[in-house]
Amino acid sequence: MVVDLQRAGRSSVDFKSTQLPLLAVIVREVDFTSLRTDLVQRLQDSPDFFTNQPLLIDLQHLPADAPALDFAALVQLLRQHHTQPVAVRSTNPLQQQAAQAQGLLVTDDGGYYRPLVREVEVEVVREVEVEVIHQLPPARTLVIDKPLRSGQQIYAKGCDVVVLAMVSYGAEVIADGSVHVYAPLRGRAVAGVSGNTQARIFSTCMQPQLLSIAGVYRTFDDDLPEQLAGKPAQARLDGQVDSEKLLLEPLL
Repeated sequence: MVVDLQRAGRSSVDFKSTQLPLLAVIVREVDFTSLRTDLVQRLQDSPDFFTNQPLLIDLQHLPADAPALDFAALVQLLRQHHTQPVAVRSTNPLQQQAAQAQGLLVTDDGGYYRPLVREVEVEVVREVEVEVIHQLPPARTLVIDKPLRSGQQIYAKGCDVVVLAMVSYGAEVIADGSVHVYAPLRGRAVAGVSGNTQARIFSTCMQPQLLSIAGVYRTFDDDLPEQLAGKPAQARLDGQVDSEKLLLEPLL
């Protein structure tokens, strides 16, 4: 049945606030030669992780007096590697004007993404706007008892998550707390999204694509060491203040 929206008192167009899934590339210097070298290396290391992702170019770590970035060259480079730059984060009017000249949106508060992963020179951060499951107090653990297939993403907001079935290659489990997978973990697991450095990732069969805790991440393009591959293991930060080292170790 076809419904006449005007006669039904409804508009055929509506506007609602939303948050888009973005990757953000954090730029620490304006020298394009250095940026190109680091970006190409990062994008080639894990091409599947970045392909077709919209990007926010984050300039918050640049000095206040830094000259304008060559946005035309940077945008071209990013598009050559199958990413889609759409916005820039900066409070510098010079950078904002240069970005707008290339058709990029400008934000000065970074409100469209939450940092999940960190690197030293060129940082890549990701916010995933996915199936958000809210836990009501006092429950502090979300339990998932079905397999997660490739392309599925679960975000346990404000709590830990326990998965009782396989996390397939290409699937993603995200939590503000810790991630527990009592089955093969073959996709991506992201813990401590809100910055909890005490969060951990556990699996009874560790075979991940990517692990991330409080912004520190590792990808696993190669096979894991024999003592870890397909065996019970945990990932944690090394416990040092402001640590950027993620440890993976067997469960005793």
